[in-house]
Amino acid sequence: MSMSSTPSKLPIVLGLGTGQTLAFGTTLYLPAILAEPMAVELGIPPGWAFGAFSLALVFAAILGPSAGARIDQFGGRTILAISSLIFAAGLALLGMSDSLVMMCLAWCVIGIGMSMGLYESAFATLSWIFGHDARGPITGITLIAGFASTICWPITAGFEAEFGWRVACYFWAAMHIVLGLPLNLFLIPRTKQDSATESNETDPASRIAPAPTKLARKDILNAPMILLAVVFAASWFTTTAMAAHLPRLLQISGMDATDALIAASLVGPAQVAGRLLEFGLLKKMHPLISSRLSALTHPIGAVLLLMFGGPVGMLFTSLHGVGNGILTIAKGTLPLAIFGPNGYGARQGFIMAPSRFAQAAAPFLFGLLIDDYGQYAIFLTIALGLVTFAALMMLRHGKAS
Repeated sequence: MSMSSTPSKLPIVLGLGTGQTLAFGTTLYLPAILAEPMAVELGIPPGWAFGAFSLALVFAAILGPSAGARIDQFGGRTILAISSLIFAAGLALLGMSDSLVMMCLAWCVIGIGMSMGLYESAFATLSWIFGHDARGPITGITLIAGFASTICWPITAGFEAEFGWRVACYFWAAMHIVLGLPLNLFLIPRTKQDSATESNETDPASRIAPAPTKLARKDILNAPMILLAVVFAASWFTTTAMAAHLPRLLQISGMDATDALIAASLVGPAQVAGRLLEFGLLKKMHPLISSRLSALTHPIGAVLLLMFGGPVGMLFTSLHGVGNGILTIAKGTLPLAIFGPNGYGARQGFIMAPSRFAQAAAPFLFGLLIDDYGQYAIFLTIALGLVTFAALMMLRHGKAS
């Protein structure tokens, strides 16, 4: 990619980054604030509200590979634009829910949007546009979207406190129409030629997309793919468990409600700090190295939280955020480094399918563990962090054949 093509990356990165901030803030980060008031109004246990959210993650797991394969072939503009409409419909339906059944239906609709509109689709879109040069743009959108919890948690909490959880859902539904949809429609290239033309208008070869690769069974069931699936399933269980329960976990560890929310909101800036570290100091390293280092930050912080409680709550959230920020980039860059861009979207879908099932279990299972064991529930995420590190150590730096 020549230097002349660099300006074309900026609007794409800004558009996708802003869209991903909205998508994450209104899906994965929503239950942490709204699950309890929803449950209270509908007269159901809070665990059931998190269970309804888990349905969204199951749908995302099942439908994700198909969305990724379609992006490999046609690019991500249409898929991401449709996801904005589906998110809006699902959130509006969630706001209208008057029973557990209707809530479950709403989360299923949102899950369809998640299969098409979260990082996997954004990363696949960037790989489709930029090929091997996608590592920088992938880092760019994660830098922006790293503020999803920091931005969206206070807004959601403010709407819930002032107007109720239903209005919060309607507000975010509207934002997907007035902000998310235009970003996806107007800032993502319609075809690969749109981004390639600036780089080399006189070279027709630069304007032709490589033929999409259809993955064979051997391309899916091999050691690197399985190890990557383990890495991201383990790490995303922890990410989702923390997204859903972090303020509660910090309160159990000895922080008051206000301090716990402030500490939890530090995850976003810490994620961005980790991604800046990866973009700067760790940029020239193979993504496996930075991933291995980041896999240990959550276990270290969790052990400190168990030992010292609330006084180290902010340190724990910062360490968790830094590691999670780098691992989020790794989700996009590791498959690209190991397998290359051909078939990238489909591979992402298959690699991340177990992660979605792990995510689906995380809010409900971790919530039960907190109910029974309090702060000691975090032993589970410590163990998963060590599993992630071990799997990353087993992966090789070289490209898979």
